[in-house]
Amino acid sequence: MFAIENLKLSYRDDGNRPFTVLELSSLDLKAGSLVVVTGPSGSGKSSLLYALSGLLNPTTGTVFHDGADIYALSEARRDRWRRDTIGFIFQDFHLIPELSPLANVTLATHFGGVGAGARHKARAASLLEDLQVPGERRHASLLSRGEQQRTAIARALLFDPPAILADEPTASLDSDASTLVANKLQDLARKDGRLVLCVSHDPILITRADRVLHLDRGHLKETTPTGNAKSEIPA
Repeated sequence: MFAIENLKLSYRDDGNRPFTVLELSSLDLKAGSLVVVTGPSGSGKSSLLYALSGLLNPTTGTVFHDGADIYALSEARRDRWRRDTIGFIFQDFHLIPELSPLANVTLATHFGGVGAGARHKARAASLLEDLQVPGERRHASLLSRGEQQRTAIARALLFDPPAILADEPTASLDSDASTLVANKLQDLARKDGRLVLCVSHDPILITRADRVLHLDRGHLKETTPTGNAKSEIPA
């Protein structure tokens, strides 16, 4: 589904000195797998998610989706591609506190001429129920932090995307809720045939992974088999 070739993300510090946050010679990510990315803070984990979703243009290198270079698309076409292809679960949720959980999940339908029709509202309600979020709450601000996280997950799944990119999707959850979300993400990969790529240090999620990638200072240092994960050769 995704392939990276000679990807490099670099910036300049306050002294105008260049520094690299991510440098990968190659990486293939296939549909039907749950992949967990681990590594210390600042190792490039979130940058990898943003590069794959078309939100962070690489300094050099290429990101392919189904053989097409996503950064060769115009910004408008890449926005449409992202809406149809990527479900992004943000670590900080990015919910609108004044809106209900249902309205937060369907918010994206108001952009790009989609429209929040009955079909999308019904799917949003079903996702919230599946993730055990009390959809009758009038405001997202009344939800617990774990319920807000699960609302963000429902929002990411609304358009039924073939790829789910998640930044610490269980970080705000207790053990029971983490297990619920981990099982859901595993089912999305193995039963629905999607690519699910998660940045996480949660052992509940890691033990369900097909691949565990470890990043250190922007480099893929190793892939670690754990639980259901299969041994891989480092890229």
